[in-house]
This record gives sequence, C-alpha cells and structure tokens, in this order.
Amino acid sequence: LDAKRSILHPDLKTIPHQPQVQVIGNGFVEEYEGLKNIQLRHPHHRTFHATTIPAEDDLDFTRFYRWHIDAALYGLAPPVATTLLAVRVPGGRKQTLRYDDGTGEEMTVPLGTTAFVSGYAMYDQLSPEDQDFVRTTKVEYAPHPYVWMSSAKSRSDGLGLVSEGKEVPLDDLPPIEEEKIQVLPMCWRNPVTGRLALQVHPSAVRRLHLADGTVVEDLVEVRKIVHRLQRPGISPRNVYPHDWEQGDLVIFHNRGVIHSVVGAFAEDEVRLFRQCNIAASRLPDGPVEVAAAV
Repeated sequence: LDAKRSILHPDLKTIPHQPQVQVIGNGFVEEYEGLKNIQLRHPHHRTFHATTIPAEDDLDFTRFYRWHIDAALYGLAPPVATTLLAVRVPGGRKQTLRYDDGTGEEMTVPLGTTAFVSGYAMYDQLSPEDQDFVRTTKVEYAPHPYVWMSSAKSRSDGLGLVSEGKEVPLDDLPPIEEEKIQVLPMCWRNPVTGRLALQVHPSAVRRLHLADGTVVEDLVEVRKIVHRLQRPGISPRNVYPHDWEQGDLVIFHNRGVIHSVVGAFAEDEVRLFRQCNIAASRLPDGPVEVAAAV
C-alpha cells in the first residue's frame, strides 16, 4: 500500500505498542501511550470539498466531511464494528451544519460531533422500484480507493465526489491485484435479523453491475445514481450527531451505518480519541435472492 499517497494518511497515527489502535483528534499533545509531541489534525472540509465555507464563518458553520464506511474496499473485508473512545474533548460550543447543496437544509450540531445514519433506514425509505434496484445491483470499488480518490474533491454534503477527472489514473496507482478488487452488494444483509442496509461508500465507487449484466462505467452516471439513492438518508431528520463527552465509548455496526467526521476546531481546541476496527474474516452478505442466483 502506498500509504503516503492515501487520502487517510494525514489523519491517522498508530499507538506503538498496539498498532491496531489509531489516535485521532486535533491540536498538540505532548505525550500519549508512547507517542510524543504529536500534532493531531481534525479533517477539515476545505481540504477535501470542491467548494468551502468562507474562512470568516469557519468556527460557526461546518459541513459533513466525508460520509463513509470504515473499510479498505480492496483486499480486506469491511470490519463488522468500529470503536471510538473519547479521551479528551474540548468544551461544548455548537455549530450550524450546512448542506450547501441547494436544498437549504441545515442542522445544529455539537462541536466535533460524529454523525451517523442508518443504512437500514436508508433502504426502507426508498421507493419499491429503487429497493428492487439496490437489491439486485452490485458496486465495484476502485483499486487502492484512497489513493485513487486522493486528488478528487467532494460534494458539499460530503456524500460522494464531484466528477472533474481528478482521480489518479489506474496506471499511476500502486500495483493492482485483480483478485483484490471488490464488487460488493449495494445492500448488506444483517445475518441476525435479515434486514437489508443500503451500504455504499459513495466516494470510492467506480462501476455498477446491474441485474441484467449491464455494467455502468460512466463515473458521472455512477455517482449520480448512488447520490440520488443515498441523499434522502442523510437529511437532518435521519442524522444522529453524537455529543461527545470525555470517557464516551461508541461501538457502532460498521455494516449497518455510514458516518462522517464533522466540525471545525480552533488551533487551541485539543481533542484526543482512540479508534479501532479490525478487518472481518469474510465479506458482507447480500440479499437472499441475489445470493441464491449466484
């Protein structure tokens, strides 16, 4: 993996004696769990979005940074769960989150919230026709997706990328092993309840494989389809913005929700979190009718 070209690289530091655990946050920390003099950087939308909130409004207004599933989406199976532990949390001012997508939607959120939406609710809210489409469609993710997307920019709602031809060409990616490219169901089936969640990482999608064998390869069209299906699910009434307090441990079902970093911190607002997720031993299950047809 060409880690330094990955879009995730600047935001993650690992604990030396427990490298599966990452330290994330904001500000300068002298020492923590063997790490010394670390400068943490909370992801800010101005580094990733095609448009930005003016600098003078930065501490009062914010956006969803990037809606995603915690997953390599190349080679390794998506983790079943992720843990987030709040070690140090700055004081509790609020920000207004703006979608800036022409809908006028906005919501008040706690500083530095993590926003969650349910993939189950996202599926349940679709029309019967769209439910049939997502049950029978598979998503092909880009190889080395976080390097592939590293030069591209996001929509203002954080739900996928704008298409400007800025993706890293396949020839410029690290060596590609075809068997590691992931083609996953759009809907992931809960093995306990049988419910379907619309689980798509919108920034990493590259192709759609339809039920009739058609492959949608036009990236503009692929992103348009995925955004139309997912966008209702991130409207304010569907978003849970967790109000972090020191000591909070959140364990979330990474195969049933998507989530996003939110917020803009001042330089002196220090935030320190531990994050851990482990790749699963098998890929997620799709709808029963799709599995039966394979």
